[in-house]
Amino acid sequence: MSTPTNAVNDAILALVAPIVSDLKLDLYDLEFNGGILRVTIDTPPGSAGGVTLDQLSLITRLISRDFDHHDPIPGHYTLEVTSPGLERTLRTPAHFQRELGKTVAIRLRAVTNGERRLQGVLVAADDTTATIQLDDAALSQRVIPLTIIDRARTVFHWGGADKPGQKAAGLSRANSGTRTASTRPGTTGKASAGGVKPPPGPSDELDQPIEEEATA
Repeated sequence: MSTPTNAVNDAILALVAPIVSDLKLDLYDLEFNGGILRVTIDTPPGSAGGVTLDQLSLITRLISRDFDHHDPIPGHYTLEVTSPGLERTLRTPAHFQRELGKTVAIRLRAVTNGERRLQGVLVAADDTTATIQLDDAALSQRVIPLTIIDRARTVFHWGGADKPGQKAAGLSRANSGTRTASTRPGTTGKASAGGVKPPPGPSDELDQPIEEEATA
């Protein structure tokens, strides 16, 4: 796993944030793992519709251009610009605060009070905790320190056991509905799109992810 230094991370953020902001979009997340820089873009809270493929492709080109000029990341890496998808990962306090009222699934780092996995409606969140209301007879609530959460994501209710097209397309629960544009430095340009169309969601309005490889 590759983790950028604070200086590198600051340099990446300084280049990416203005590009996203100029297009009236939100920088939902920024991760650099295993040589992959993943930039997740979302529409502002309350917006109608979601991030379009054209927007993702444009942001990818703009970021690639600025990275070519400023070279903020030493060595080889792959840039991916993506939307959060129907079921989005919650990693930061802002993520939890943004998704109030939605069903979330949480896995703790260790068993706590006899529980390791929790699912319920996210009813409150601040900079240090998330509160979920469980679907039990008492509608009990759990206040969970963010520091003990291993993984968390929103849960999209499909109304059936299997998501339409999931088996045929090989879609995972975590990334179904996500839109992606990517560039891989030092390779020949190539673009492709297609596959099974998932049901529309609050931040998803296109078909399958697109992968765009281009020379850095």
